[in-house]
Amino acid sequence: MNTPNDPTPPIRRRGLLIGTGATALAATATVGGIAAAQEDDAQPEAPAVRLRWLGTNAWEFTTANATVLIDPWVSRFPTGAYTEAGADPETEIEVHEDVVDEHLPKADTILVTHGHWDHIADVPYLATRTGATVLGTETHLNLLRAMDAPEAQLSQVLGGELYQFDGYTVEVFRSSHSASGEHKRILFGGTRPGEVPKRPKKIKDLVEGGSLTFLLDFGGVSFFNAGSANFHEHEIAHLRPTAVFVQPGGAHTPGYVERLLEATGFPPYVIATHWDDFDKPLTEPAVPGGDVEALRERVAAASPDSEFLLIDHLESHDF
Repeated sequence: MNTPNDPTPPIRRRGLLIGTGATALAATATVGGIAAAQEDDAQPEAPAVRLRWLGTNAWEFTTANATVLIDPWVSRFPTGAYTEAGADPETEIEVHEDVVDEHLPKADTILVTHGHWDHIADVPYLATRTGATVLGTETHLNLLRAMDAPEAQLSQVLGGELYQFDGYTVEVFRSSHSASGEHKRILFGGTRPGEVPKRPKKIKDLVEGGSLTFLLDFGGVSFFNAGSANFHEHEIAHLRPTAVFVQPGGAHTPGYVERLLEATGFPPYVIATHWDDFDKPLTEPAVPGGDVEALRERVAAASPDSEFLLIDHLESHDF
């Protein structure tokens, strides 16, 4: 879950955005074009990566040999998250297995950024069905265990890990969830260390549990994703990814967009994430829950040479 509105103004305006809207994204970005947008140094030819958005912060990365998922939640049971009252903490957790089967047929690795329902609720079923490795904090994994995720597939991470998989690497970084309200509180904050808790039944039982960010590198094409509008600048200042995922929100994170893009070297691509009202159907065009046009303007001001990608529900973009 993320705070939808962010009134922080842009720090500077350096020109107009070079970018595409959702309808233009049917065009394929070639590997050569990406290489030209980065360093001039000779690089090994990067494999093709197909990126697909499944709403919220759910992303699918597919190559010829692997499928990696971040925060794969597609059940989208209604909670009122983007209403004036906000998400009802008493909402019962639902897992719509038929929807998961339809939209997420396979997975090799699942990356969990934090423990809120809109990031983690479908993971136990999906991990059981696919046999995927799941990376998350102690709290995330204890919540997954309580929902019957297979113990042998759970990999506990803290931040600082760099793991080699078949054709890609995953680097893990510590992070923080964005805060909301006068007292800067994290929605459903808390941890579940030690013993496995009782099975979560309501969305308030799926606590944040420590946030993580991930750098997913396919050998020349790399993606940096945080599941919330916050980050630890000193942890990521050396990164130079191909694409950075950015979302509306972060009202209590000073210069969230501007500092993130500067810390990651003003990446060639900036991808909007977690901007839809996820009470609405995944099979229909996304209804904004956050101000994505304000986000586009901030990206344009902070990093005018970055291409802003606004991908719609179930659409893909090739790198």
